[in-house]
Amino acid sequence: MTNKDPWYVGWDITDAERDRFRKISNASREAKRIALESPEILPDAAKTLSTARPDWAVHGGLAGDVRHIDWSRYRGDVDVIHGGPPCQPFSSAGRQLGPDDTRDMFPEFVRAVLAIKPAAFVAENVPALLHTKFETYLRTKVSEPLGRDYTIVRFVLRAEAFGVPQLRKRVFLLGLRGLDAAEWLSPPATTHTAGHLPNGEADAPSLQDAGPSKRRCLGVREALGLPVREFDALAPTIRSTLTGPRHTTSVNSSVSAHKMWSRLEIWPNGVADTREAAQRFPASNGHYRLSVADVAIIQGFPADWPFQGGVYMKLGQIGNAVPPPLGYAVAKAVAQCLANASLTSVRSLPA
Repeated sequence: MTNKDPWYVGWDITDAERDRFRKISNASREAKRIALESPEILPDAAKTLSTARPDWAVHGGLAGDVRHIDWSRYRGDVDVIHGGPPCQPFSSAGRQLGPDDTRDMFPEFVRAVLAIKPAAFVAENVPALLHTKFETYLRTKVSEPLGRDYTIVRFVLRAEAFGVPQLRKRVFLLGLRGLDAAEWLSPPATTHTAGHLPNGEADAPSLQDAGPSKRRCLGVREALGLPVREFDALAPTIRSTLTGPRHTTSVNSSVSAHKMWSRLEIWPNGVADTREAAQRFPASNGHYRLSVADVAIIQGFPADWPFQGGVYMKLGQIGNAVPPPLGYAVAKAVAQCLANASLTSVRSLPA
């Protein structure tokens, strides 16, 4: 298209308006660049945490860039380091460039642990991290450097095993300082079974240790308070809207996921900022349009968690997060193993 095309009609705006639109465009372009290059230090994510936990010390934006921090000053003051280096370098949904991806922050995580020497550490990532493609990387860059001082175990947890109404798996690396502590390291006990949803179908494999004491993980329709019709199941994995070449307000992750959303009669594209806005713009096929609060529930957040930023930014924070019930269960397991192994003896090791 050129301005010589006969049907082209240019905007009749003033120079001041043109300058304002140019500034808006430049600001949007810069926000996109930051989102694609360094999604873990986004200012809006820091604002969310500061709003939800005003008594916390939260560092975001440039102040949250871990590559320039002298971690040794925290030695002796930190018992546990719990982090999730960006998963984009390893995710099967991406290009899987591993250490060649500028977003690979595992070396910085290792640097922080070695400098601070906490009693324990937890690193979380996507299951693809354990693929043979990254076996050498994981051994030489993570396991061997940390294994000199820490006993390390790996385990994969399913979100629905802890009551999150979504198909999502995550790998955890848990390390305890002291080679005599291996007997205390174990995955957290699951709390839910997803093998029997309201429709009677087993859309997710039943948990091996499911028993009568386990609570039933709700299907996504039931979790959202929607009428449970002929079919309900766990939601497909929520995608982060901060990945890919452009911003989006769709949480649909694949063609197969789209088919499942359709069967659930839930519309995952064009997620609205509020439930009121979602109701004002119903999906053309009559399916339930998701809001930010709905996606938060599907990820295990409280519906009123104060996410900050535009809709795509809020959804990106949700999709990038560890489901809170899953993170809480891991944190409890770490606290228990530290108590069992005697925190005093572990921290008294020579630095």
